[in-house]
Amino acid sequence: MVNTKGVEPVQGGGRGGLPLAALNHISVVCRSLQGSVHFYRDVLGFIPIRRPGSFDFDGAWLFNYGIGIHLLQAEDPESMPPKKTEINPKDNHISFQCESLEAVQRRLKELGIRYVQRRVEEGGIFVDQLFFHDPDGFMIEVCTCDKLPVVPLVPVDANAILGLPPPPPACKRPAAATLKPAPPPSLPAPVAVPASPAHCVVPASKAAAGSCVGEVEAMRSCPEHACMRV
Repeated sequence: MVNTKGVEPVQGGGRGGLPLAALNHISVVCRSLQGSVHFYRDVLGFIPIRRPGSFDFDGAWLFNYGIGIHLLQAEDPESMPPKKTEINPKDNHISFQCESLEAVQRRLKELGIRYVQRRVEEGGIFVDQLFFHDPDGFMIEVCTCDKLPVVPLVPVDANAILGLPPPPPACKRPAAATLKPAPPPSLPAPVAVPASPAHCVVPASKAAAGSCVGEVEAMRSCPEHACMRV
């Protein structure tokens, strides 16, 4: 019930699994071979194919969607368990993905097949499901399950088994407690600045007389010429 697009099967599986390749078929024992063939052919769209002639019991093979359906005629139909009337999504079932659940619903209503509808939500992704029975009470599901991504529970091993890209590496940044505080920024050494010289004052008497002696004396006492007069 997940999206398997881009997931390549890996022969042998993982951790010593059997060297399997793919699902080949499911087998269903039925009360009426003719009735079951009609259901799987005309309702589910399976195509009857040739069956080995060496079998000494009645049955039929059908194929579509990459898998086979093998129907077996029950030797004693009356001894089979009573047909289930309640549609329980938790029962054993086979599930098919579909492109339009609305189209499936319309077709089931046209055929008069009773069904129940469910919705699953996971991380903001919604999957819609329809459940109904075949003529012998075996449950069929049709869903939009391809919306759910394949998320391995053991990312490192399972990603390689399923042919998925490796998970992103874990963050190697040390914890805050182990980080050493950075040293304070170094400041430039202070530079001594000489005090500003006192303002040179020219005696008013000399300035008023228009003499330049006061200006020369002021220049001598004021190296920065702060009191130079023009």
